[in-house]
Amino acid sequence: MQMPVEKTLQSLNLEDDFLFAKVMSDSEICRRVLEKILRIPIKKVMVPTAQRTIDILLESKGIRLDVYVNDERGTVYNIEMQRGRKKELPKRSRYYAGCIDLDLIMAGKEYWQLKKSFIIFICTFDPFHEKRHIYTFENRCLENLSLSLKDDSVKIFLNTKGKQNDIDIEMQEFLSYIEDSSDQFAERATSPLIREIHQKVKQIKESRETEVEYMTLLQRDRENREEGAASAIRILKLYSKNFSVEKIAETLNMDPEYVAKVIADYENALI
Repeated sequence: MQMPVEKTLQSLNLEDDFLFAKVMSDSEICRRVLEKILRIPIKKVMVPTAQRTIDILLESKGIRLDVYVNDERGTVYNIEMQRGRKKELPKRSRYYAGCIDLDLIMAGKEYWQLKKSFIIFICTFDPFHEKRHIYTFENRCLENLSLSLKDDSVKIFLNTKGKQNDIDIEMQEFLSYIEDSSDQFAERATSPLIREIHQKVKQIKESRETEVEYMTLLQRDRENREEGAASAIRILKLYSKNFSVEKIAETLNMDPEYVAKVIADYENALI
């Protein structure tokens, strides 16, 4: 099994989760980025929560959010960086929105108290293959598309690979900067927002404390991958002996769903 190449802190671009979360933890930068994406004025955002975990029910699948923000009106903004082609992205956005709603209302509130929410995925690939830079979705009546459900739930997908003339120059520069967060690109950029973001990027990369945090994270991820690889080997050894998923799970004291996923991934790799 080929291990992923580990990047240094200095080589990270904004597309990397760690750097993205760090930059967006600056409330003013986060506010300006949201204003640019949504094209609406936002007076103030609360201090963003990076890598917030929502794990509501014991048996449900929890989620870890890259950036979770509230504004002065209580509107919720969840911003996620997505790399690689994820076929399940639309349903992931649905699940994220549902988890956030449950998190907002579980304390006995009424439905009308749910605040407006924006789920924003910034993708380094085109999720819908129409070459747009931005795709915005809200619930509408199929029989009358001018009739909105008005459930205050909006999902937005940004595409760094867009080709259409559907956003302004500053937004195009921002999407390009996500994949090339270099000094050279920042110097060429005309956008004041890019220059401000790049100053934050340089500050983060020059921080010894941040470098230690990043190296610690890499080490933890490395250990998790090694542990996962060892578990997969044990599962596949039994699978090669024609053990069923249930029998493997029982023998190794593992979750049957995890066992089934390891086997499915293995079989897909053989195709």
